[in-house]
Amino acid sequence: MPHVLVLNASYEPLGVVPLRRALVLVLNNKAVCLEESGALMHSATRVLPAPSVVKLTKFVRVPFRGPVPLTRRALFARDGGRCAYCGSAATSVDHVIPRSRGGQHSWENVVAACRRCNHVKADRHVAELGWRLRHQPAPPSGLAWRIIGTGHRDPRWLPYLQAYGAEDAMARIDGISA
Repeated sequence: MPHVLVLNASYEPLGVVPLRRALVLVLNNKAVCLEESGALMHSATRVLPAPSVVKLTKFVRVPFRGPVPLTRRALFARDGGRCAYCGSAATSVDHVIPRSRGGQHSWENVVAACRRCNHVKADRHVAELGWRLRHQPAPPSGLAWRIIGTGHRDPRWLPYLQAYGAEDAMARIDGISA
């Protein structure tokens, strides 16, 4: 099911919701459609354009947001779906400093890896194998990462996310996956 970007009344990105939830917001006049996806949604009596970006009609106060949560989907988005060691398609998560040797499960120590590299590396340090990381792992920053980390991306969202670090995030993702 397609997903829709939800913006606050101040155009600050809040999150991504399923299309059905976005339609309910628009039909209840709680949100306004800013971008259409091009598809049409049919009911018994109406035909509505499916939204791609909606803006809430009333400002919603957002509590303090801590760091971007470390999830598998967000990690693969940060690393562009590529192995941090060889650059092939990543299928697993690897700890640069193994947890058995005191490594933490944090953004600075976790990378996406292909099955082969993860198996060869096993419980060793990167230096023991003579390998180098293609990029130094770091936590993502900016509100755009909360959206990009969901794994749902739509090119129509980029103008609304640019002010919140989306260009840097997308360039990093596209640069890594290229």
